[in-house]
Amino acid sequence: MDNEITLSFIAKSENEALARMVMSSFIAAIDPTIEELSEFKTVISEAVTNAIVHGYEEDGVGKIEIHAQRLDREIVVSIVDYGRGIRDVSQAREPLFTTKPEQERSGMGFTIMESFSDDVEIYSIPDRGTTVTITKRFVPIQESSRIV
Repeated sequence: MDNEITLSFIAKSENEALARMVMSSFIAAIDPTIEELSEFKTVISEAVTNAIVHGYEEDGVGKIEIHAQRLDREIVVSIVDYGRGIRDVSQAREPLFTTKPEQERSGMGFTIMESFSDDVEIYSIPDRGTTVTITKRFVPIQESSRIV
């Protein structure tokens, strides 16, 4: 392991931006492309937003933890909440499925995470919480394509 970080914060919408910023800084050492950075920030945003909105129903009290490890150009991130959990993970992974249609949620969170990651694992126990673990491999940048 090259580096590791743990971040903990309460389930407030404003902390989603904090999570994105901290995780972007964490991967800066591997010099991701702009596209990779954008995708990674989107994945973090989706996972944290799910924990805030669905795990804790935006209660502003529950705790969210992010654990990340970096090995070479691979990042493994786990976003953990101790909220409501997911009753049917397979159903939750279906594009357009949402438990909050009245809030005009698109139901694309897990689909987006899966599109921008190499692997997404979801472990959930109803009324105990959810852990979403994301693996993303960043491609090496060719020396000739670097902007100096």
